[in-house]
Amino acid sequence: MDAEELFRQANKLHKEKKFAEALELIKEVKRLSPMSLGTYVLELSVFADMKRHVKVIGAIQKILPHIKAADPEARELVADILDMLGHEQMELGLNDMALTNLKLSAQLSSKNSRTKYRFSSVIFCANHVENFSAEDFNILYASFKKCFADVKPFPKKFYRHERIRVGFISADLYFHVAMVWGWALVAGLDKNRFATYFYSAGKRSDKVGEYLHEHADGWRDISGLTDEQAAQLIRDDEIDIFFDLAGYTKDNRIEIAAYRPAPVQISGVGYMNSTGLNDVDYFLTDVHCAGDPKYFTEKLLILPQTHICYAPVTNYKPAEEPPCVKNNFVTFGSFNKWNKITPTIFRTWKKILDAVPNSRLILKNKILTTDDERNFAVEQLKNFGFDVERVELRPFSKEHMREYNDIDIALDTFPYTGGVTTCEALYMGVPLVSLYGDRHGSRFGLSILANVGLEDLAVDNTDAYIARAVMLANDWELLRLLRKNLRGMLKNSPLMDAKTYIRNVQEAFVKILDDARK
Repeated sequence: MDAEELFRQANKLHKEKKFAEALELIKEVKRLSPMSLGTYVLELSVFADMKRHVKVIGAIQKILPHIKAADPEARELVADILDMLGHEQMELGLNDMALTNLKLSAQLSSKNSRTKYRFSSVIFCANHVENFSAEDFNILYASFKKCFADVKPFPKKFYRHERIRVGFISADLYFHVAMVWGWALVAGLDKNRFATYFYSAGKRSDKVGEYLHEHADGWRDISGLTDEQAAQLIRDDEIDIFFDLAGYTKDNRIEIAAYRPAPVQISGVGYMNSTGLNDVDYFLTDVHCAGDPKYFTEKLLILPQTHICYAPVTNYKPAEEPPCVKNNFVTFGSFNKWNKITPTIFRTWKKILDAVPNSRLILKNKILTTDDERNFAVEQLKNFGFDVERVELRPFSKEHMREYNDIDIALDTFPYTGGVTTCEALYMGVPLVSLYGDRHGSRFGLSILANVGLEDLAVDNTDAYIARAVMLANDWELLRLLRKNLRGMLKNSPLMDAKTYIRNVQEAFVKILDDARK
C-alpha cells in the first residue's frame, strides 16, 4: 500500500475515532513520505481529538518553521495551525501565548467565515488573561465587528402577542454545565405570560433537550442554517426577546444577533462578558456581579439578588465532618479548569500552603488524565515553587461531587472565576475563598457567596484572599459548622429560590420590552 492510500486509511480511522490505529498508519506514511505536510496536520488533529495537548503543541512547533507562510496557498493552513496551537495552549493555561497565536490566526485568515470564528476564540481566550482592560476588550470587539460590515440588521419590529415570545439560542441545549444554573430560566417562565422558542445550534441531545423540545412553543434546529437564514427564521417567528445563552463559548452563533432578528436582544447566563455587538441591547447580571459597566457595550440588566439559579444534580451527601479532623491536616482544593489558574493564582496558592503547615492541595480537572499533561502540570507547579509532594493531581470524573468530601476549603480562580464549581463546593459543605475584580466575569464568587451569606469570604486583593484561607484553616470548629450547615444555607438562599428568581426575570423582561416600545 502506497503513502497516499495509507493516508486515506488513516484519515478514515480518525473520523471513526480509532485514534491509536490512525496514529500507527500515520507513522508509516511519515516514513514513506517524510515531507508530506498533510500527514503532519492529520497527526495534529488526531492528537487534538485525543486531548493530548502537550503532544499537539510539540508537533506544531516542529512543523511551523517548514511552512512558507508567504505562499498564499499556505496562508490559510498556517492560520488553521495557529488556531489549533492557541486552543491547545489555552487548555494548558498558557493564556498569554494562546491569545497571541489566536490573534495571529484571525489576522492571517483570508475567509470571512473563518475570521469570525477565530475572533470569537480570541475574545473568549481574553477572559482568562490577567490585567485585560475594558479598552483591550473594545479593541477586540472592533476587530470582530469588521466581519459584519456587509450585514444589514433588520429594522426593529414590535408585535402584540397575547404572550411575550422569548427565543433562546444555544448549542448547549442538553445536560451541559450551563443548564445547571440556566434551567430555571429556560424551563420556568410562566406559560400564561410567556411563549418560549428554542434555536438549537448544536447536534447533541439528551433528556434535557427532549424535555425542552416537548414543552417549547417552538423548537428550531438551526445547526445547518447560515447566520442570515437563522436570523430570518427568528424574525419569522416574531420573537419579542431574543436571548443568546452562549456568548463566545464553543459552537456559539453570536453573529446571528448582528442581524437584529428581534426588537430586544439579551446575552448572558452561559457567558461571562460583553458581546461587544451594537445590536445586543442588554446583558443579564445582578447587583453583586454587575461591576464596572465600562466593560459592556450593552446596558446591564441588573437583577436584585442573583442572575443565576442553581439546580444541583447529585444525591451525594456532605461528609459528617471536614477531612482535617480525620487527617489532622487541612486540605485545600480546586476543581476548576486548569486554564483558569493564572500565575497570580499559582503564587497565591503557594503562599497559602506556606502559611498553613502540613496543609495539602488537591487539583482536579480534565487535563490531568494523561501522563504528558500530568507531567506538564507537575513542572508548572515546580516552577512556582510548590512542594509537589503536597499537591495531589486528580483527573476529572463523573462522580467528582463525592470528592469534595476530601477537601476542607475550596480556592477560587481569578480573573475567570468558578461558577457551577463554586455552587457544587458549597452544596457539599465546603467553604470557598474567592477573589473578585471589577468586571462581571470576575465576580461570580462574590455574587454566590453574598447570596449564601458568606460575603466576607470574597475579597478584592490577594493578601486578603490568603488571610481568609488561613483564617478558615485555623478554625476547625468553624469548618465543622459550615460542613453541617452550608447545604441548608444554599437551599434557603436566593440561588436556589427558583420562584423568586423567575419572578424577577419576568418583571425585567416585561420592563425592557415596554421600554423598547416607548
